[in-house]
Amino acid sequence: MQTTERRAPLRTLLVTHASGLAHDMGAGHPEQPDRLRAVARALEHECFRSLARREAPLAPRATLLRVHPESYIRFIEQSAPSEGLTPLDCDTIMSPGTLEAAFRAAGGAVAAVDAVMGGAADTAFVAMRPPGHHAGAETPMGFCFFNNVAIAARHAQAAHGAERVAIVDFDVHHGNGTQSIFWSDKSVLYCSTHQAPLYPGTGAASERGEFDTIVNAPLAAGSGGDVFQEALASLILPRVTAFAPDLILISAGFDAHESDPLGGLRLTEQDFGDTTKSLMAIAERSCRGRIVSALEGGYHLEALARSVSAHVLALMGA
Repeated sequence: MQTTERRAPLRTLLVTHASGLAHDMGAGHPEQPDRLRAVARALEHECFRSLARREAPLAPRATLLRVHPESYIRFIEQSAPSEGLTPLDCDTIMSPGTLEAAFRAAGGAVAAVDAVMGGAADTAFVAMRPPGHHAGAETPMGFCFFNNVAIAARHAQAAHGAERVAIVDFDVHHGNGTQSIFWSDKSVLYCSTHQAPLYPGTGAASERGEFDTIVNAPLAAGSGGDVFQEALASLILPRVTAFAPDLILISAGFDAHESDPLGGLRLTEQDFGDTTKSLMAIAERSCRGRIVSALEGGYHLEALARSVSAHVLALMGA
């Protein structure tokens, strides 16, 4: 279904929901509701006036089942507390607001795919939490419950006939869950830049998947934008171009920023904006510019706000 025909003008959709603020993993946890507040404040600026905006719906169960088995979905549902906190591992914790937020984070990604693949938008950014790229098919991990980008990819294929989907993940932490889900799938290309060694310990360059559709570009602590951009230019962007995807998904983690407390890379908001523009250029040639981006990490609130602003402005073609 590849096509080079381009729609105009560029239309960008923001998908979010207040339930993302009700997911609370406890005092001092880095993945906090204030992250979403910082993003929302940034996107209230005058320069984002033209964004179309919609609330993230609850994910239909059928969309989750394309990635997660029924037994796992039931486990997440049954673990949800009516009060207090329930840890699923040492840093992945459920509160009374978590279940709805998790269903809407996945549902927001699905709705964004519907909008972009259906022609209502050219690009979309899903500003929701919890994030998703550490969640395996049957494993919550690393602040993640459902794998939002994996669910989005499967929905694009099942509901919109996408033959090839590329996922580009620039979070400082490797998206081990996404990699494991698509390890043996030649129809999905997963590309990641990330710091190594660092949690979760996966993402070596030698991890290439059963069909060579996994591309990992591990970066040493202290690496700056020049090293990051070289990894993109030499390893990831050529692979995405050659794959000729019908849709590009971005796992948009901003914790590789130089100010972030959970990583040791030295990127700036300009790096995120430039990377987005590079991916948009590929999408323009391959899939009518169709890109859906979903928020992953980013734990320094001011740096997160600036980075999201640069990313979304690039998605808008600004």
